[in-house]
Amino acid sequence: MFLEIGNPEDYQAALYIRLSKEDESEGPSQSVQNQESLLQEFVEQHHLQVVDTYIDDGWSGTNFDRPAFQRMIGDIESNKVNMVITKDLSRLGRDYILTGHYMERFFPEHRVRYISLLDGIDTGVDSTANDITPFRAIMNDMYAKDISKKIKSVKRDKQRKGQFIGGKPVYGYKMHPTEKNKIVIDDGAAPIVRRIFSMALSGMSCRQIAVCLNEQNIPTPAAYAHLAITRRGPYTGLWSSERISEMLQNETYLGNMVQGRSVKISYKSKKCLKQERKNWVIVEGTHEPIIDKETFCKVQMLLSSRRHTRNRTYDYLLKGLIFCHECGHPLAVVNRKNAAGEDVLYFVCRTYQRFTKAHVCTCHSIREQTVTNAVLSKVREICEGCVTFDALFPAAKAAAEQADSADALGAEAQAIEDQIERLTANLDKMYLDRLDGLLTEADFQRIYDRIKQERAQLREKLRERRLRQNTPVRSEDRAKELVQQFLSLEKINRELLVSLIERVELAEDKEILIRFRFQKPPSKGALLPEST
Repeated sequence: MFLEIGNPEDYQAALYIRLSKEDESEGPSQSVQNQESLLQEFVEQHHLQVVDTYIDDGWSGTNFDRPAFQRMIGDIESNKVNMVITKDLSRLGRDYILTGHYMERFFPEHRVRYISLLDGIDTGVDSTANDITPFRAIMNDMYAKDISKKIKSVKRDKQRKGQFIGGKPVYGYKMHPTEKNKIVIDDGAAPIVRRIFSMALSGMSCRQIAVCLNEQNIPTPAAYAHLAITRRGPYTGLWSSERISEMLQNETYLGNMVQGRSVKISYKSKKCLKQERKNWVIVEGTHEPIIDKETFCKVQMLLSSRRHTRNRTYDYLLKGLIFCHECGHPLAVVNRKNAAGEDVLYFVCRTYQRFTKAHVCTCHSIREQTVTNAVLSKVREICEGCVTFDALFPAAKAAAEQADSADALGAEAQAIEDQIERLTANLDKMYLDRLDGLLTEADFQRIYDRIKQERAQLREKLRERRLRQNTPVRSEDRAKELVQQFLSLEKINRELLVSLIERVELAEDKEILIRFRFQKPPSKGALLPEST
């Protein structure tokens, strides 16, 4: 089982150990202690110097953002480690694409020798075990996919039985102290839920309810649950109309278990997609209700009656481009009647509009047309002053950017070509294995279809990279074209404006800041009259 290492003094070894919950089902042989004992025995027998032991306990092999693994990668990049040893290839990872990346690209590029003890893999020597490594990686990937299907099936079965499988119950409920997968009423939060429904029943809008709760400093669901806040913003710690609306429509408060509202894209991704209501799993009467059915139905009718007022949309030139300078959030538009009874659009800060009494931001109220005219005037002034384009687009910088872009595209294309060649070689080997009887027809077809699809996607990506590489568009040329279009048109359209402008910010003192797509420093517009 053990491999031979002729010059152990040349290596600084990293012992990598990984164990997930799924691996524990395979028995004690996969335990952290067992892996560590096996690796220590190997390094002692071959007199290797160990830099560190990196342990990821409880991490899936499909996830390569493991803390210890990333720490090991950092040590490799800083030249502290030039040998990685694992018990088997699945300890390194179960995603065959990323495992192949580290095995065939990252490790060789950083002159790292990789050894998998039980598989007999040693990248420091030529052996048949190394040749079949890609297939081992694919089989490990298939194992992870199979485990994922089984777990998903078990969870779906629990959902259909009305058992709670989420991390935290909805606000107003808590986990049952003794029974697993069951929720009970949280006496600390349930009165707030009943009060929210009562306020909605009295005719208060979701925004009015949120304002009332914020004024009384009632903790939000996140604050009540003591959830860690990873990214703070102006709305952090405040009730919002969206949160209230979501609660008022949640059937969980009726005593029904509502689950399956989102689903993971795949076992390799953490991203979730929202499901349509028809795909939700709803089981009635699984727990004690907080709200009676009559109250819930009346609230739904009130919410439904207001929905037609929320479908109004306004088209204006700066739509999607204008933001509040103070809080950074998009500005909203409101329609107000002037003295002549005509409809007039005004910009207002969305943050101020939602949390007026919280003093998070200020109003920024100003006529939409006034701001639009000022922006167009400033853009025209800059375009007319850039006849030579030297001010905005220095030739040297444009040439450097073009060269950098071409080099980057070339490197990307080469990397994609390498991946395609590797997949093609894998397909060739698989075909030979099928002819030799090493792979069944069903296994071959399943793996073949997957690799073929991935190769087709890579070829499409390569075609797009080559096209961009062969027909580069210089920033300077594109900017000239857009400026000429702007100066020649009497009526500016949104498409042209979006091509020229990246962002417009409106400050409370009525100052406008314009950020052009072809110019790094923002351009400041003139102060608008206070009367506008």
